[in-house]
Amino acid sequence: MGSSLYNLPMEKPYRSGELAKLTGVSTDTLRFYERNRLLPPAPRADNGYRCYPPESLQRVLLIRRALGLGFSVAELARVLKARDSGGAPCKTVRALAAEKLVQIEEQMKQLTRFRKELSAVIGDWDRRLAAASPGKPAHLLESIAKSSPRPKPSFRARKEFS
Repeated sequence: MGSSLYNLPMEKPYRSGELAKLTGVSTDTLRFYERNRLLPPAPRADNGYRCYPPESLQRVLLIRRALGLGFSVAELARVLKARDSGGAPCKTVRALAAEKLVQIEEQMKQLTRFRKELSAVIGDWDRRLAAASPGKPAHLLESIAKSSPRPKPSFRARKEFS
C-alpha cells in the first residue's frame, strides 16, 4: 500500500500534535474525544504532555469515520465503551446504522418534495416576471403566501368547532 499510514513507526507513543496531524484533526478535537470517552485518556509525560499509545491512531481514524457516517458522539461512546469492556456490540452498531439509513431515506423523500415545490414556484415566478411591466413589482413573495396550503387544524381544533 502506498499510504504513509502504513509506513509509520508504531512502537512509540504520539504526542497530541503528532496524532492530530496524522489523523487530520486538531489537538482540541483529541481532547474533545477524551472528554466524551471516545478516546481513552492519554497518559502524561513528565512534562505534562499527553502521550497517546500507538493504537490511538487507528482509534481516532475509526472515530472520524463513524462520526462521518452519522453516528452521534453519544452513540459512539456507548458502543466503544461496550467494545472496550470486552463486549461485541456488532448488532447494536448494525441497528444504529440501519436507523441512520431510514432517516436518510426520509430526508431524501422530503428533499425531493421540496425540490418539486421549489421548481414549481420558480416556474410561476418566471411567468410573473415575464408578464410584469419593467420596474414594477411582481409580488413574488406574496404569491407564495397565497399559494401555500393552509395549515390543517389539529384534531382538537376540529372537535371544538363541530
